[in-house]
Amino acid sequence: MHEITCPHCGKTFNIDETGYADILNQVRDDAFDKALHERLELAEREKKIAVELAETKVTSELEKEAAKKDAEIERLKVELKSSAELVQAKVTGELQGEAAKKDAEIARLKEELKGADVAKQLALKEALGDVEKERDNLKRDLEVKDIEQKLRESSLKEKYETQIKDRDDAIERLKDLKAKLSSKMVGETLEQHCEVEFNKIRATAFPRAYFEKDNDASGGSKGDYIFRDSEDACSECISIMFEMKNESDTTATKKKNEDFFKELDKDRDDKGCEYAVLVSLLEPDNELYNSGIVDVSHRYPKMYVIRPQFFIPMITVLRNAAQNSLKYKAELALVRAQNIDITNFEDELDKFKAGFGKNFDLASRRFQTAIDEIDKSIDHLQKTKEALLGTDRNLRLANDKAQDVTIKKLTRGNPTMAAKFAELEKANSDAEEGSS
Repeated sequence: MHEITCPHCGKTFNIDETGYADILNQVRDDAFDKALHERLELAEREKKIAVELAETKVTSELEKEAAKKDAEIERLKVELKSSAELVQAKVTGELQGEAAKKDAEIARLKEELKGADVAKQLALKEALGDVEKERDNLKRDLEVKDIEQKLRESSLKEKYETQIKDRDDAIERLKDLKAKLSSKMVGETLEQHCEVEFNKIRATAFPRAYFEKDNDASGGSKGDYIFRDSEDACSECISIMFEMKNESDTTATKKKNEDFFKELDKDRDDKGCEYAVLVSLLEPDNELYNSGIVDVSHRYPKMYVIRPQFFIPMITVLRNAAQNSLKYKAELALVRAQNIDITNFEDELDKFKAGFGKNFDLASRRFQTAIDEIDKSIDHLQKTKEALLGTDRNLRLANDKAQDVTIKKLTRGNPTMAAKFAELEKANSDAEEGSS
């Protein structure tokens, strides 16, 4: 029993152990609830402060990032203003789109922070840990997005700078080509230009070559020039059908190079030429034909398209390749002539090997047949042996059974036979006694 004095009236009363324990628990629960409530309020205030600091930091970083992006956009506008207005607009739109995505992400994160239920947090450490984790995740996401944005901006910038550089190079090449052509072909046609260029080096580079206009239109059409060259006076090593095409910048209907492929291939076949080459100034803006010698053999065999500046190099390349091919053919013919006896010997050897193989195969089959017959005979003798052994075994068993037969066994269970044998035995006994 415990004595308790009331603090209000001064009255003393006794309570048992259970009541005393209940009062202590009540006092402790009240103190614990009060302390926990104070800790939760403190945690709530600290979390709000941390959230406000995080929001302030994120907002500041986003504002700085937006300022950097605006400055970068302005710089790109200044650099690309002369030749890339469309590119700059596209980059600006993508940057603004990324900024809008980031703003939406920040707003979403703010809503998630505002909607968090602080009452579900059971301890201050856990609450602060969640805030720090959210802050770290947000910081990490912002860093990743910033890196991705920088990489995207760098990639777009390099891409469009490369495109602009390629356009500038193409423009310079075309300007250079037009300048060369205008300086070399004043008052001349493309055919005359090619003929002049060839005649400049005919005596030194192509002394035995034939290069003349194609005047034979018996097949319905004709090419412009035919080139033929020979290794000696009687063996032709290469032949080329040339077609030259040009048009003025003021021509209303623009032609394409591929419009002349079919006719050029027909002219090449009609005149018995090995190669077909289209020397063209058509499609001046086409990067494919401006890059050099273009092989169109996937459309028509041994056909090429070139610009005029590649006219002489094209003839040289094809002529050298043909000469090398002739050398290889001559060497191959010589080797074949020298090795004809070896070839005949190899043929005879092959015939001997074939005959020997045939006879060997026949002998092998007959030998195998004999082996099979021997195996069959052995198998038959083995079965005969097993049958004889079985007969001997049965005879031995029959003999054993015969030796085991006695009168008692024969008369067992047969009274008639037992009586007969008894009478016979008695008669034999009487006869023996009478004789004695």
